[in-house]
Amino acid sequence: MSQDATGEEIKKAYRKLARTYHPDVYKGEDAEDKFKSVTHAYEVLSDPAKRRVYDTTGNENGTDTGFGGGGSYAGSGFAFQDIFETFFGGQGQGGPASRTRRGQDALINVRVELREAVFGVNKTIEVETAVVCPTCDGSCCREGTSPVTCDICGGHGQVQRPVRSILGQVMTVATCGSCEGYGTIIKDPCNECAGAGRVRRRRSLTIKVPAGVGTGTRIQLSRQGEAGVAGGSAGDLYVEMRVNNDPAFIREGDDLHATLGIPMTAAALGTDVSFETFDGEQPISVKPGTQSGEVFTLRGFGVTHLRGHGRGDLKIHLQVETPTKLDAEQEELLKKLAAVRGDTFTEGKLVTGGGVFSRLRDRLGNL
Repeated sequence: MSQDATGEEIKKAYRKLARTYHPDVYKGEDAEDKFKSVTHAYEVLSDPAKRRVYDTTGNENGTDTGFGGGGSYAGSGFAFQDIFETFFGGQGQGGPASRTRRGQDALINVRVELREAVFGVNKTIEVETAVVCPTCDGSCCREGTSPVTCDICGGHGQVQRPVRSILGQVMTVATCGSCEGYGTIIKDPCNECAGAGRVRRRRSLTIKVPAGVGTGTRIQLSRQGEAGVAGGSAGDLYVEMRVNNDPAFIREGDDLHATLGIPMTAAALGTDVSFETFDGEQPISVKPGTQSGEVFTLRGFGVTHLRGHGRGDLKIHLQVETPTKLDAEQEELLKKLAAVRGDTFTEGKLVTGGGVFSRLRDRLGNL
């Protein structure tokens, strides 16, 4: 008895039974009673409200009387659910089931370095998964043997059995218990895979990681997942990226950020330095009087755009390094410089514009 049948399936079954048991066609003495039983069943099953009541309470009239359990119709002596057997017992005859099933999809995580994410890389990984059995090649049978036709169902995968219902004795179809619906029996299964047609193995796989991937990016590799049962097609393999942190660079979208430290004297006097990027050394010209927090932008030296052309930028943040240890001579020189410049050591001044304060205000204002 199936409670999942659609309205169209119920209507189709009713029309078939109505034609069979119509008094003008069926000449038995109980023709009128059987036809009325089928019609009554259809009236209940085709009405959503009545059907819901019957599914819940078992009341054959589709009315909620407050008592559960099925009854009988018109004194027929047969339980009302027998009509369900008649309606749906012979449905679904589609031949034997296939042993072959598609394999499951698989998901693995792969770590790459930031440099590899910038330019892309071919990476060899180890995957433990189900592969086609090398001994039987997915046939599930021992060498020299093959599945034999089930002698119970004759290869149909289903057997008929008589069931007594309100319409008399009818034949219903059930899955064959001997072959489990496959129509054939494997009498000599493969020793290595125990008749599954697949075994678990570790295998190497080279994948192409495209430039621009980030943590969470997934790559789909068709038919590289688990092999299917009994030679079924393999599922897909999904590779999820994890990008390791880099000691020198921080990624923000497709831009890279780095910090360049220079001595206080170099910042005051200006200097030209070489900065090591993922593309090799690049010249940086620091003008005299450059302050901490100044940003130098190298266009196109960032991360490759994953879906598009070109690359992001590399932003180099300048950090002026104040000396922490001075010998006597260095300390004397700095005191002379301070005297010449008129610097004092007892007063500071509030910065109201420009420099780090201005950049911080602009940044916060954009949040």
